[in-house]
Amino acid sequence: MNVRVIAASAVVLALIVGAVLFVGTYFGFFFTNPSVTAGEPVEVPPAAVSTVASNLEAPWGVAFLPDGTALVTERDTARLLSIDPSGTVTEVQRIAEVVPGGEGGLLGIAVPPTYEQDPWVYIYFTAADDNRVARLRLGEPPQPIFTGIPKARNHNGGRIAFGPDGMLYVGTGDAGDRGRAQNLDFLGGKILRLTPDGQPAPDNPFPGSPVYSYGHRNVQGLAWDQSGQLFASEFGQNRYDELNRIEPGGNYGWPLVEGTGDDEQFHNPVATWSTSNASPSGIAILDDRVYLACLRGTKVYRIGTDGQGAESLLADEYGRIRDVVVAPDGSLWILTSNRDGRGSPAESDDRVLRLDPSQI
Repeated sequence: MNVRVIAASAVVLALIVGAVLFVGTYFGFFFTNPSVTAGEPVEVPPAAVSTVASNLEAPWGVAFLPDGTALVTERDTARLLSIDPSGTVTEVQRIAEVVPGGEGGLLGIAVPPTYEQDPWVYIYFTAADDNRVARLRLGEPPQPIFTGIPKARNHNGGRIAFGPDGMLYVGTGDAGDRGRAQNLDFLGGKILRLTPDGQPAPDNPFPGSPVYSYGHRNVQGLAWDQSGQLFASEFGQNRYDELNRIEPGGNYGWPLVEGTGDDEQFHNPVATWSTSNASPSGIAILDDRVYLACLRGTKVYRIGTDGQGAESLLADEYGRIRDVVVAPDGSLWILTSNRDGRGSPAESDDRVLRLDPSQI
């Protein structure tokens, strides 16, 4: 063969290999472990689950007031609802500043531990130009306390929760700008940690920054175990969904890693699932077991905080599951999401379910 032809062929081959490596690295193909967490099916007795409320419109988040009343957000209607322990649903208000679209709208809600002394309620919502966190007195207009979180049709994050330290934690999505999830100056693809008035927490891992962890694709669930350890659920792209143990300043790899990798600079997940079996949204932790609400997987996964003993609950019984939280009485409240444009709603959807874990 002609030397020039050989040389040209070598150059072409090198370019092809380089392109494949680049794409593989970018999308995580060469850093992911194909193992996924299996969930042993567990039968839930009919007496263990009941309907608290029905005929809601794509409920997204739920938080409890000290008197046991639940506050529930509806993503697309921008309604803030209250549900008392008897199941009576009341519209508290509509958040006029919300601009719904795609996965954006009125999303997360959190009640601070100081509510009885100072009755603020915190919400995360999509506005005209950004996603933002605001606080409000029930029935009054929201007061933005943290703005500029990137918005897009998809990957808006949205889960907020107060931690045991009294700080407000905020899960954001990469808003489709995946590469910048690694950029500490970009608010997308992060878990943020804020004071109750919206400032970066003073002891955050990056001084002066609200960023607590980074390298996330789309954080959808936040919860703490009994020791105060934070866990988060995360949507994968098309291979692996994740349950992560969150460490201050930790880099969770996106977009260089999807699932489990072999690069020590990135934190590996506690457990992974194929995206068709999970697509986890909200999470709750009870007795050192994590409950993951699964949208595409149409179930609730239960798994130890060590990633062991995975079980599958309510599989294919109620459709898409958006959120799961621990109620004041120790039960779990579960939100379905069958009217979000991607489900097949039953006549009574969407619903708030009550699950008694002591009966499982």
